[in-house]
Amino acid sequence: MTDDPHREHDLFGEPVAEPSRGPLADRFLMPPFSVLNAREGEWQSRKQKWAAMGIQSELGRGAMQLSMASARNLQKGTEDEAEDWCTTSIFDPVLCELAYRWFCPFGGQVIDPFCGGSVRGIVAAVMGMRYWGCDLSAQQVQANKEQAVKICATAAAQPEWVCGDARNELAQRADAPFGADFIFTCPPYYDLEIYSELPEDLSNMTWSHFCEAYDDIIAKAGVRLKNNRFACFVVGDIRDKQGAYRNLPGVTTQCFLRAGFTLHNEAILVTSVGTLPVRAAAAFEASRKLGKTHQTVLVYCKGDAEKAAAAMRLRAR
Repeated sequence: MTDDPHREHDLFGEPVAEPSRGPLADRFLMPPFSVLNAREGEWQSRKQKWAAMGIQSELGRGAMQLSMASARNLQKGTEDEAEDWCTTSIFDPVLCELAYRWFCPFGGQVIDPFCGGSVRGIVAAVMGMRYWGCDLSAQQVQANKEQAVKICATAAAQPEWVCGDARNELAQRADAPFGADFIFTCPPYYDLEIYSELPEDLSNMTWSHFCEAYDDIIAKAGVRLKNNRFACFVVGDIRDKQGAYRNLPGVTTQCFLRAGFTLHNEAILVTSVGTLPVRAAAAFEASRKLGKTHQTVLVYCKGDAEKAAAAMRLRAR
């Protein structure tokens, strides 16, 4: 039977199925709850469709993170977290799709001060958003651009990546977008993943200098955002040399509060367990540290939340 040409199709050109997952899921792609389970079948199926487009966010990263982390002899109790992080730090395109659908006006301008791999830019372009991202690595930026040429050739606007320090690029570049509609990023987790040997790289700084630079970048990104708009940071915590958590999510919120935002949503993203089941018993017996299988999704609002919500153009799928 041939497909009805008048039937609604999703992003991947497939006919939209009749509602079967409940009214919330069918209206918002996934239920807008404070727990987002990336292990569920529907999520994994959607993720596979994005992967089939050819997104390879790991390109351009090389082995610097692993080799540098090993050379620094990361503190006991953190090596296992670094191992899992280095195998799961490719950004989830389904989470990206949800963030754009839920918190960015259709066709809006996205800014990403810690762009890293290609996922957030490519998903933005495919979904009809304009995207500007900044990263210190010229190799990473070039790899992102090469992927976009292959995947986003028919997009209304190509994602834009620039190479440089976000503190400078957001403050000085005339082509950095003013009047942006959404801030969306996954920041560096301090020294858990080492990106380069550059002194301006946040992963090379002391904790106090990291927090100072991080605060500055959030403030400058906030200046670029329109009033009555949202910002979303996907963060996870890391441990200090004594094994205590540093509370990076809390630091992030304090930075946004100082920049004049309010904390609007907090959600837990349940992620893949990776190799954790193999190591969990020994690690817990030795340290009583729980195996971490989640990240925190923090959404902030600049201005009036009701007006920010009114600017959204949610599509069902």
